[in-house]
Amino acid sequence: MSESYIQNLIAENIGGSLYGKENKLYKFEKIKRAKRAALEANPEAEIIDMGVGEPDEMAHPAVVKVLASEAVKWENRQYTDNGIAEFKTAVAKYMKEAYRVVLDPATEINHAIGSKSALSLIPTAYINPGDITIMTVPGYPVLGTWTKYLGGEVVNLPLKEENSFFPNLESLTADQRKRAKLLYLNYPNNPTGAAPTEEFFRKAIKFAKENNILIISDAAYAPLNFEGKPLSILAIPGGKDCAIELHSMSKGFNMTGWRMSWVCGNALAVSVFAYVKDNADSGQFAAIQKASIAGLENWKTITPEISAKYERRLKKLVSTLQKLGFSAKMPKGSFYLYVKIPKAVKNGPKFETAEDFTQWLIREKLISAVPWDDVGNYVRFSATFVARNGMKDEERVLNEVEKRLKSSEFIF
Repeated sequence: MSESYIQNLIAENIGGSLYGKENKLYKFEKIKRAKRAALEANPEAEIIDMGVGEPDEMAHPAVVKVLASEAVKWENRQYTDNGIAEFKTAVAKYMKEAYRVVLDPATEINHAIGSKSALSLIPTAYINPGDITIMTVPGYPVLGTWTKYLGGEVVNLPLKEENSFFPNLESLTADQRKRAKLLYLNYPNNPTGAAPTEEFFRKAIKFAKENNILIISDAAYAPLNFEGKPLSILAIPGGKDCAIELHSMSKGFNMTGWRMSWVCGNALAVSVFAYVKDNADSGQFAAIQKASIAGLENWKTITPEISAKYERRLKKLVSTLQKLGFSAKMPKGSFYLYVKIPKAVKNGPKFETAEDFTQWLIREKLISAVPWDDVGNYVRFSATFVARNGMKDEERVLNEVEKRLKSSEFIF
């Protein structure tokens, strides 16, 4: 059969005529394939999934109850476009209580169908060919991916352990600063677990104002903060002048699959986002928005319990890895532990990359984790592993991780 003419229609930014023909695999696809192979080779064994971060518990019963009652209401069947007013009001109340940020629900808040969707839409409002988006690596690539789709450029700033996993904004050249439009920050950070400081946010705000750049602060993990109170860039003087912030119901409310988030901050930038979004989707189901309101109204009960669970799990994991020789340190936020890989296993394989190590880990120990080779060779363990029977089962899983890893002697 001759090749379809459609092959030659595909845009170059996703592969063009070579789309589907190359053997390159996305990192997470490799992880999924390795997990499937491990299951096939060990059909009766338990795979401990500490890879892709997705909460292992359902949403709070109060949230689920509201969804069930609202889903059957006739008036909730319609498009919600840029969101219902009640949700924006609930967000404003939550942001004031949790982050000490005062927002106008009508002009400074807009919902989105998940943070990923928001990140993909934002560049369409700002990036022309040749414009720059400043990203951090390792990190979540969506904003940069869409910048490239639009003909823009991405400048990656490394997050190094010796710099507490903060980017060095001063390393940008004069030309890069001139062409830059967007600066992406993600704190608490995925994958490093670093948390923001007021000092860093002040520096970022000063940098953005001096160079006419909009900060996109991805605060999806903000509720999962283990030191002090959660921090919003909008709480820092001048933050609203140059930043919008993305918040999510996913991580701090166990609502990952519900796809509910919001963009807030600078009124003009929120308005621009709402305009673009209105041409991309028709809004999240009203029943989900109303259920999210129940979550926000009960955040003082829901979020601390979730955060405490991940903190407890991470402390145990850090202790286990330290005993085995890893230079593991307790993260300050998120549900991730980011740690340097060993060089080898005694009388066993050597690891040139984090990908080598994680492939060995799933194959030999039946533990799934995520490799990061962007800035040094690190592995990311997620505390979102499944423990469906409460703390007793959680302890069992963590003890099993320790047992499996202890059977090997690592060389660092």
